[in-house]
Amino acid sequence: MIKSGNEHLEQLRDGRVIYIGEEKVEDVTKHPAFKRAAKTVARLYDIKHKPEYKDKLTYEENGNIYSTWFLQARNREDLRKRSKAHKIIADQTSGMMGRSMDHVASFVTGMSTNPEIFDSGKYKFKNNLLNYYKYMKENDIFASYAVVPPQAARNPEFYQKQNIPIPTLSVVEENIDGVVISGMKMLATSAVFSNEIWIGNLVPLAPDQIKQAVTCAIPCNIKGLSLWMRQPLSIHYDNQFDSPLAWDMDETDVLVMCDNVLVPWERIFVMDDAILAREIYIKTPAHCYGNHQANVRYWSKMELITGLCNKIAKATGADQVPAVRETLGKMSSMEANLSGMIHGQIEAAENWPDKYLTYNRRMMYGALNWCTENYTPIIDELRTLCGGGVFQMPASINVVKDEKLRKDFETYFQTPQMSASDRMKLFKLAWDVVGSEFAGRQQQYEKFYAGASFIIKNHSYRETPWDYFDGVVDNIMSRYQDPQKETQEAAE
Repeated sequence: MIKSGNEHLEQLRDGRVIYIGEEKVEDVTKHPAFKRAAKTVARLYDIKHKPEYKDKLTYEENGNIYSTWFLQARNREDLRKRSKAHKIIADQTSGMMGRSMDHVASFVTGMSTNPEIFDSGKYKFKNNLLNYYKYMKENDIFASYAVVPPQAARNPEFYQKQNIPIPTLSVVEENIDGVVISGMKMLATSAVFSNEIWIGNLVPLAPDQIKQAVTCAIPCNIKGLSLWMRQPLSIHYDNQFDSPLAWDMDETDVLVMCDNVLVPWERIFVMDDAILAREIYIKTPAHCYGNHQANVRYWSKMELITGLCNKIAKATGADQVPAVRETLGKMSSMEANLSGMIHGQIEAAENWPDKYLTYNRRMMYGALNWCTENYTPIIDELRTLCGGGVFQMPASINVVKDEKLRKDFETYFQTPQMSASDRMKLFKLAWDVVGSEFAGRQQQYEKFYAGASFIIKNHSYRETPWDYFDGVVDNIMSRYQDPQKETQEAAE
């Protein structure tokens, strides 16, 4: 089944519990903080039905049609198809909505290609995982995930001294019906627009943290679940002109709060195994599938930023300055670098697991590290090109509603290169990328969406063939002539 946008919007009216501070949100499709972004998500579902996208965003299997991000890749053409689908989805929001419906779905699809690992622990949950993958695929499910403990939980001694529960999500009971979980997980980006939340552990756990090692999936309206929102970014404006990106692309970030939530056994994937709870991501293609999507999504954002740099330079006439052209060339080369890293993951794909092909893991992690390390300097280049132009605009485009103000605006804010309205539109867009609250959230997101920098670098360390690199060094050293032998030969 390929859902329509309206079908997905209807599913969001399902009794989920969401709080913005003390305010309880009754309907995300109508609340001013969410309704426009909800429509953006609906639009992402609708484009799969358009003739120009249908073949790229869907695939056929056993006579049924599914979304491309559920495709298990068996060859390079499958990998290319997945990658192109991610790009089409990302392009709809210029990469500003990072946790679109193709992200977590890619994780679960990657796991489904090597499901035996779910039978490697105390419990045998292989069939649970395969059934969940089938459920997601057949129902075109949008899932978010919460896979990191709250920061406060990193100091358990504090809670033990206070004789209060550690806040991180844990199993508190097991019974014939399932597992009861309580506590907090973060950070479920896009959960308010999702059908399900995958709960797990991407951060390594201590071996004795077995009750925190649960991995499961729960619907967003399950009894005992509440979603605590950060401050929404889209409610401060009355038109899209003044905040073009935040207006309908604030995907939201929420803290997941579980209060004795009963999870049926069939929705449990890992139990009582702190090591396996993390290994399911890295010993299957899950992490590779999901973060290839993140690479591609970032590429769409990089295209927007590169275009903005050029347009801003033209708007000020600075594009004729040699130093500015050098900067524009640098931005172009950085966009090309990322494009090359993404395509390289396909061309150097790995025959792993058995009977499947997976994006090259080293190249994927290399691109991931490049993305997280370079976003701040990339934004700073755009910020420098903007200069003070972003502060030289009226507070709102609403000035045009007054005849006198409109006339003055059109007269004094135009330049030889652009009309006042077009110039303001461009600089408002640039501000939503470099300086607004929305821009600040994007910068924080890009630095940490894949974890702290040391975690990302450790992924690269883990996947590096160090024996090969050591061999390169050893091969050169093996050619050195032994000085003692040279002396002996000379003496003879």
